Amino acid sequence: MLFAGGRICVVLAVVLPALSCGRRADPLPGFPRLVLWAWERPERLDFVDPRVAGVAYLARTVGWREGRITSRPRMQTLVVAQGTPVIAVVRLESWTPPLPAVERVAAEILRDAANPAVRAMQIDFDARRSERGWYAELLASVRGRLDRSRPLSITALASWCLGDPWVRSLPVADAVPMLFRMGAGEPRELRGDFSAPVCRASVGVSTDEIPYVLPHARRIFMFDPHAWTPEAYRAALEFSRRFQ
Repeated sequence: MLFAGGRICVVLAVVLPALSCGRRADPLPGFPRLVLWAWERPERLDFVDPRVAGVAYLARTVGWREGRITSRPRMQTLVVAQGTPVIAVVRLESWTPPLPAVERVAAEILRDAANPAVRAMQIDFDARRSERGWYAELLASVRGRLDRSRPLSITALASWCLGDPWVRSLPVADAVPMLFRMGAGEPRELRGDFSAPVCRASVGVSTDEIPYVLPHARRIFMFDPHAWTPEAYRAALEFSRRFQ
């Protein structure tokens, strides 16, 4: 299968056994325990076994400056094996206020959800405290207009998942705590589990910042700062199996 310019040329049609996450139902049924993030660069992932790994590819970047929206679809090719479970990721970038109208941003996100090959959506946004109310409204708008069979996931700062109540009420199936590239105010060491239930099904890590300890029974979202190779994929598989 070939992705190019934000388009998917072959429809995916495979369902894999659901992952049991212990404390709650699997928020991403049909997806394997390892999902590779494929960011904006040429990626050839046809060596990935769709029975054991999925792909979350950057489909679009939506930004705004002084209230004006820019929407840039993926321009780099992405090749995956037939039957690979796929998540479309939309990255949001906030440059200067004011925040744009929720419905306008939601419409851009839903452009990629319209593709029948996409099995789930994920939004990547490091919302500032002042943007949280707006972000919650955006997620509610997207969830309300997204096909109910497609889960809505977000990436999350680790601090959101450790005692910060705002993430608990978000209308999403899964919040993926990001345990790499952590900025000021983020926990340097994870002790115990995340307090927010929505954060207890998945974790996000990077191949160049592998943590020594993770909660078990999690789906691993793995980022690589370079293009994926068969060797990096095998190492990611080995790592993910340690925490199942």
